[in-house]
Amino acid sequence: MSSSTPHSVAIIGGGPAGLMAAEVLCRGGVKVDVFDAMPSAGRKFLMAGKGGMNITHSEPLPAFAARYGNRQKDIAPLLETFGPQALREWIHALGIETFIGTSGRVFPREMKAAPLLRSWLHRLREAGCSFHMRHRWFGWNEENALRFTVAGQEKTIQADAVILALGGGSWARLGSDGLWVPLLEQRGIPVAALKPANCGFDTSWSEHFSTRFAGQPVKTVTLSYIDMAGMTHRKQGELMITANGIEGGLIYALSSGLRDSISASGTVQVYLDLLPDTSIDQVMNEIAHPRGSRSMSSHLQSRLGIKGVKAGLLRELVTAQDYADPRLLGAAVKSLPLTLSATRPLDEAISSAGGVMFESMDERLMIRGLPGVFCAGEMLDWEAPTGGYLLTACFASGKAAGQGALDWLQGKASRTTE
Repeated sequence: MSSSTPHSVAIIGGGPAGLMAAEVLCRGGVKVDVFDAMPSAGRKFLMAGKGGMNITHSEPLPAFAARYGNRQKDIAPLLETFGPQALREWIHALGIETFIGTSGRVFPREMKAAPLLRSWLHRLREAGCSFHMRHRWFGWNEENALRFTVAGQEKTIQADAVILALGGGSWARLGSDGLWVPLLEQRGIPVAALKPANCGFDTSWSEHFSTRFAGQPVKTVTLSYIDMAGMTHRKQGELMITANGIEGGLIYALSSGLRDSISASGTVQVYLDLLPDTSIDQVMNEIAHPRGSRSMSSHLQSRLGIKGVKAGLLRELVTAQDYADPRLLGAAVKSLPLTLSATRPLDEAISSAGGVMFESMDERLMIRGLPGVFCAGEMLDWEAPTGGYLLTACFASGKAAGQGALDWLQGKASRTTE
């Protein structure tokens, strides 16, 4: 910066988007203060890494960008500047090695988020970034100063620019609680309602089935459904039975469409192919094979390997009359109908859809109605499946917002000196 007194930027939110914005600004010679309501930075980031930190994905950029659905046109420019390969190189510069798994997903060599976060925070502090924990933001005062509560007391902060990276609405206990929504709406900023994404769904299990099978995986099945436009969606994978319904990777991958179908119609019917690698003719032939004195459940296990939770699903969802009919039972094995009635609550979701609309921001991610205020991360109106896409877009939007704020401040300084 050309001024002898550096500009100051307040970043509200200490997750990946906020920290990436902080890095860009520190390198640009700006005084950076990061505020977060939690006791430490990156708490949801650390939680995401507990099962193995999937940081990004190795697929080609066009396919990668397509994962963002109807927001692809908004996210793609961010990825062109800081995409999956640039993210990997940035991680390597922190001293963290990465590798590509068999699914194409990219992980840190140690499979953990903590070493990466520690190294990153150390580098930011060395660059002059200041952190202020347990600071809950609650808007602006009449002088346009930022208002925080700290230990029950109000504190105001003035800054030359502000970056909001407050997260979405899931995992409130980790700081992503969506309480910022009314604060922006009060300023006339359009915010799309926050909705669960990468979430589970409710159905009506019997008490017997729920008690016996909740927590068990259903491996190698294909789930299909027909959306509101009459298009059939089909995906193979693994799901998990819960006390209230279903969740897991297969469900998360289709969750946005299932959620929207429920929103439009009240319920959505999905179909499970319990033996996706076995043709309908093979299933019919095996069921029709003489079973002698064996029960049908024993016959299914012997001839088709259907047992445990898959056998339980058939008994749960097929009527006794249809179960006794080999033709109808065979059809159910290949297309077992299950009605989903609701998404699980937003706070249980891995991520959230909705947020600050791109239409209300310029190409620098600055809110048009609030000059000098930028947004980044999951609080923007986009969603993506799991697989590294969520984190990559958070990093990319944080970098864009940081650079946008830097450019805006430099432009403001130039205009002042003219």
